[in-house]
Amino acid sequence: MGFDVVGFAPATLGENARKRLSDYISNGYHGDMGWLAERTQQRSQPTDLWPDAQSVIVVGLNYGQEGDPLATLAKPERGSISVYARGRDYHDVAKKKLRVLARFIADDLDGDVKLFVDTAPVMEKPLAAKAGLGWQGKHTNLVSKTAGSWLFLGEIYTTLSLTVDAESQDRCGSCSRCLTACPTDAFPGPYQLDARRCISYLTIEHKGHIPREFRKPIGNRIYGCDDCLAVCPWNKFAHATNESELEARLELRWPRLADLVQLDDAAFRQVFSGSPVKRLGRDRFIRNVLIAIGNSEKSELLLHVEPKLRDSSPLVRAMAVWAFGRLVTPESFKNLRDVHQNDETDIEVQKEWARFD
Repeated sequence: MGFDVVGFAPATLGENARKRLSDYISNGYHGDMGWLAERTQQRSQPTDLWPDAQSVIVVGLNYGQEGDPLATLAKPERGSISVYARGRDYHDVAKKKLRVLARFIADDLDGDVKLFVDTAPVMEKPLAAKAGLGWQGKHTNLVSKTAGSWLFLGEIYTTLSLTVDAESQDRCGSCSRCLTACPTDAFPGPYQLDARRCISYLTIEHKGHIPREFRKPIGNRIYGCDDCLAVCPWNKFAHATNESELEARLELRWPRLADLVQLDDAAFRQVFSGSPVKRLGRDRFIRNVLIAIGNSEKSELLLHVEPKLRDSSPLVRAMAVWAFGRLVTPESFKNLRDVHQNDETDIEVQKEWARFD
């Protein structure tokens, strides 16, 4: 089917996985991802999701790319998109392959199946570890001895009773590179992630205004963050993907902020057709782009920011105000505020006009 790794696990998870999920939710680390808290029992116990499940087939697709995944961070006039989102949406790629495999199991092996690619309450990483594909590193992501940090996961629950693989053992040792690499200190400790401080969460999952304390550390990351993944020493064994649909699209490797900030809804949908970025929606995406512009120190980008002060979205208007405050002198900002502030109706945008640092 073209998967890079496969493993087999029993349709059960141990007490440790359930406790980690429970602690994660009770600490509020999930932020406004309410769906994580809604079905914790089904998520932490596969047979509560499907009582007939006996085994879980876990597959992995390597999405590693050539070159330094963090190279775009050194180009402030460009936007940095997480490696996983530079190609075709992996949900579509993996699910297409899984459907063929599931059909084979159902037709030739008389097993009932249910398949998942990040589409149901499934604890993918603990199941992958149980199936021998890797272990959850101190950054909480899966680490593979053959693909480093760059694996997409998919699962098939089945009624077949299959021989299971040995569970992977933690091989992080004393290394803490992923923890210290985080720009926003999102790790309260090893193996713990506070999503509310994570740039991937803030730029992708968070629907509201991004708190001011995180805007400068975000830099030019306009969709996700790879810092903790990229610094893992196990990446020395990683290699570029063999799946052509997961290879980075040229226009998403080094996109110009000046081009991205001008996208209206139709253009946004066209540019990101088939990409996971499309699910973000235009307004949240432009919010992220304006933060990157504010961090760019490129005053020539101001001509693209001013029209966004009149955008229909409060998310966009608020970040346009913030970007202006970062790129102009206090006097210029005050003059602009005198023109626009009285016309503003959204309270959050008004707050942005009212403060300047």
